[in-house]
Formats: sequence, C-alpha cells, structure tokens
Amino acid sequence: MNYRIAYIIYCIRKFAEHFGITVKESFDYLHKYKGIKFLDDCYEAEHTLSFDDAVDDLTAVCLKHGGYLS
Repeated sequence: MNYRIAYIIYCIRKFAEHFGITVKESFDYLHKYKGIKFLDDCYEAEHTLSFDDAVDDLTAVCLKHGGYLS
C-alpha cells in the first residue's frame, strides 16, 4: 500500500509540473475529475508505465469526466 500511495503522490506532482499548476490545484483537479480514482483502480498496470504515459492517461481520463486541461 505504501508504494501505491507514493506512486499516486508522485503522479500528482508530475501532473502539476506538466500543466504548470500547483500541487494542490493538481490534486483538486484530479480528485474532481476521477484521476486519482483511476490511478488507484489501475495501479497494477499504470505503475509499469512511464510517468509521461501516466500524465497522458490522467489527462484523457479527466477529459472524459468533464476536465478541461489538455
């Protein structure tokens, strides 16, 4: 479980860096548009990919759920 939490936190940071937003804004956005749920539900597959791929996947998932960052 600790690795999963660390992975999710790092993905939140990478997402923030990619879009030039704060970590809090990143967390709030990913929580609102189901990105964090996606990372938790799909951890087994996602953690084997690069962080760039994870950011791309998060972007797609959030857009699907009404997000606006792309």
